[in-house]
Amino acid sequence: MRGIAALSPSKSFHLTPQPNTKTQSNTHPIQFLPKKPNNNPSFPSFSTTPSKTPIPKPNSNPTTPPLVVVGSANADIYVEIERLPKEGETISAAHGQTLAGGKGANQAVCGGKLSYPTYFVGQVGQDAHGKLVTEALEGGGVHLDYVSTVSDAPTGHAVVMLQSDGQNSIIIVGGANMRCWPDCVRDEDLEVVRSAGIVLLQREIPDFVNLQVAKEARTAGVPVILDAGGVDAPIPLELLDYIDILSPNETELVRITGMPTDSFEQISHAVTKCHEMGVKQVLVKLGAKGSALFIEGEEPIKQPIILAPRVLDTTGAGDTFTAAFAVALVEGKSKTECLRFAAAAASLCVQVKGAIPSMPDRKSVLNLLQSL
Repeated sequence: MRGIAALSPSKSFHLTPQPNTKTQSNTHPIQFLPKKPNNNPSFPSFSTTPSKTPIPKPNSNPTTPPLVVVGSANADIYVEIERLPKEGETISAAHGQTLAGGKGANQAVCGGKLSYPTYFVGQVGQDAHGKLVTEALEGGGVHLDYVSTVSDAPTGHAVVMLQSDGQNSIIIVGGANMRCWPDCVRDEDLEVVRSAGIVLLQREIPDFVNLQVAKEARTAGVPVILDAGGVDAPIPLELLDYIDILSPNETELVRITGMPTDSFEQISHAVTKCHEMGVKQVLVKLGAKGSALFIEGEEPIKQPIILAPRVLDTTGAGDTFTAAFAVALVEGKSKTECLRFAAAAASLCVQVKGAIPSMPDRKSVLNLLQSL
């Protein structure tokens, strides 16, 4: 997707981190279960290795509750082609390169580059791709204390076939993202979840990991957004019971509901089925048509796109949108402001090749919003 235009262009849009206070949950623009009292984390020192630095006890130098992303980390192998090959056909690629990616790592770097405290919980292999990913996370300002290096699986990777019109097709190899997770998520990893301001999940790691994390977050009163992208399989209904916002694109919404999405009316009917499945809030990414936030019992908030002057690569745009929305949400912004901020971030993303390299910084997003 390319982003979303503001409904009423404003020159005074400001988005700055908000302090964590006991009254924050009472004024939050979208209501979640209340957070446990005195659950204010203090960040461990930044580490470039999975040192598993424990989070200090609550009320020790309280600070902004972090964005915690639990998910996948990939090496994305890009090939630039004019069109997809036909069955049995071999074609040549104009260019090829390997960049860090994966939906989880993408969203974590987006949070870091938007100047919000961000932790990533995930796994990489003991290989060059793992080093590539951890260096990219580090470069994006992401805390790496909860990144594990496993010996029994390679780092996940993906083949991204980028066509001349900016669209892409992707083949994913799960690797360490899908293997070697303990049956029970480590308590030290769950501690950072309990201390979060918001948690982001995707479907490029096992469902049982997402379910444990979502349950822990619900117990701690931490809101959870599940990006529906990832494995082409039904989402367990039990998992849907423990998330606050489901964020699919149109294709994923069809896959989840089995219903058409050719018009906004059809999209609304499909979202109603999501509500019936237990999800109260659905954030739908509609590509060139923008996006819409559906909250059960309320009118949907629609947003058209912010047109980018050029579209080089849509890879990572959805991840940028979801993560930017989460950042604005945890900072206490209104629903409309969250959508606008996410829209601007996604619009900037599609103008740069690669997923992680295309994640915009906060200043660029704010400048775009103020120019509308």
